[in-house]
Amino acid sequence: MTMISSTALSRVRQKFLADGNIEAGIVSAPILRSWKRCSNVGLVSEETPSSQVLTASELRNAMERDETLLRLSRPEIEGLYANAKATGSIIILTDRDGLILDTIGDAGFSEKAARVSLQPGVSWGETSNGTNAIGTAIMERGPVAVHGSEHYFDKQSILSCAAAPILSPFGDLIGVLDISGHARTLHTHAEGLIRLSVNQIEHRLFERDFDRFRILRFHTDAAMVGTVREGLLAFEGDVLAAANRRGLASLGLDWEAIGRKKFGELFSSKVSPSNEDSVIRSREGQRFHGRIRETGRAHKTSVFFSQTPVQRPIVRSVEPYFDEDTGLALKRAVRLTDGNVPVLIHGETGTGKEIFARAIHGLCARKNKPFVAVNCAALPESLIESELFGYEEGAYTGARKKGSLGLLREAHGGVLFLDEIGDMPISMQARLLRALQEREVRPLGSSKSVPVDFCLLCATHRNLRELSQSGSFRSDLYYRIAQYTVSLKPVRDLSNRRNILDVFWRQLGGRERSVVLDEKVRDSLVSYDWPGNFREFVSALQALLVLAESGEILSVDALPAHLRQVAEEYSENGNSKREPGAQKSLKCLTKDLMQKTLDECSGNVSQAARKLGVNRSTLYRRLKFADN
Repeated sequence: MTMISSTALSRVRQKFLADGNIEAGIVSAPILRSWKRCSNVGLVSEETPSSQVLTASELRNAMERDETLLRLSRPEIEGLYANAKATGSIIILTDRDGLILDTIGDAGFSEKAARVSLQPGVSWGETSNGTNAIGTAIMERGPVAVHGSEHYFDKQSILSCAAAPILSPFGDLIGVLDISGHARTLHTHAEGLIRLSVNQIEHRLFERDFDRFRILRFHTDAAMVGTVREGLLAFEGDVLAAANRRGLASLGLDWEAIGRKKFGELFSSKVSPSNEDSVIRSREGQRFHGRIRETGRAHKTSVFFSQTPVQRPIVRSVEPYFDEDTGLALKRAVRLTDGNVPVLIHGETGTGKEIFARAIHGLCARKNKPFVAVNCAALPESLIESELFGYEEGAYTGARKKGSLGLLREAHGGVLFLDEIGDMPISMQARLLRALQEREVRPLGSSKSVPVDFCLLCATHRNLRELSQSGSFRSDLYYRIAQYTVSLKPVRDLSNRRNILDVFWRQLGGRERSVVLDEKVRDSLVSYDWPGNFREFVSALQALLVLAESGEILSVDALPAHLRQVAEEYSENGNSKREPGAQKSLKCLTKDLMQKTLDECSGNVSQAARKLGVNRSTLYRRLKFADN
């Protein structure tokens, strides 16, 4: 396609809008197909696109639904940040339908982008926003760049955007990554950067979700094996179960091959499991370098891959677990809440901070009033003010016609729970403090304050005292919300983990289905550190139960790789018959005890390991883990 000036492009676009025809080759095929789709659904280019902004709770639900996508994409988004700032651009991540979940980049352009509703909580699908990189990439299922007047709507011609869809290893669309800037700026490498970043995200999906499949890594160049440029094929038994785009393209396949092709139909060479590369030949004679990793029983754990699932019993949830100390703290917190005294809940991720907060609400005098939970870390900074304090009709572009109450007013009469308050932007902390002190809020676009009455619960995994001392968190707000602090124990500090395991297994339905955990599995589950705490613990049990057949006795082979390693360490240290509370494994040793023993042995790791009753590699690994 020949490059044309922006003026000539505008003329071509106007001709298309007038009679639906343009000469072939003047604009790219994806752009022309998009223009035709927009015209067919009746979009009018001169009008303002219909851009409804989600409420805070709706956006929060969307972000929680795609939490895995957000987390796995974060390294690439942050990696693109420097380029975005240098070119006055923003990086955008959307869900599979084009709903913007997160943005990061140049603050100045972010303000301009918000004027055309390029902001979190707005859908940029083609049917609502016409030809644009996000929506068109979804429709085309491939990378797309849309510059200036190539956008269907006139008001979006200020934008220059490049986007690529993120596909699961089953070929399902799960999101879109986009870089958008001003059309006046030349964004030479934008599309290439986006393609590379999406490749890295898709590559990471294999690292996360296929640790127990047979994975073939291959490329025509041996140096590319093990990099994001390699082809990846996952086999369940002998059947191709998943792939990345490079893997399929290398063999001339498309996504229809998933679930149909067998290893022997694709390759003439037999490949043995190995960490070393070997030469592999396809059935067509093409020569590759690659290696295959053999694993145990295969299973899928992804939360957004949408293959037709095997029918399994639905696993029930578990009731909150509070030990004696936590139970006493809950009673005190309820009394404080009834006295309108704020309570701060501190604990690591997964210790049940929101569960504890909901338990307070369920027992306090306000139990029949609203419980409004806000994840301060999940709300985009550009939206947090309007979502907390509300706004009047017409307060900003994209605002709902009838305005919004805001979360503080939604909690009126009940309990407001601010989760991860340590991640609240410091610019917003002053407004929150004022609302707490004066018991009133002023919505955006309004000249009047509105009284509010709620009891405040906050939660954080951070040390707010240290943050306030360093200036990262307002000290006056800290003293306002931390009048009473409850610290929730991590799972590793609970002495009765074997009993907790039995309680959760029964509540999930394990006993009802006669699924039994053998003793080595139980030992592994109760001696693992569980860095994700109750959330990770319960999720692991749910996965085991879903994968088990009724009446099955689960052995160590049923565990994921990291827990199988725990079982191996447990056995090699001679502790397979001991209670976890009495074992001499480093699973229950503190960092201080490990370091003290090492000091007594003058830094000799082998000697310290013998003294602790473990092997050298285990001690070294645990010391390294404790320092991270």
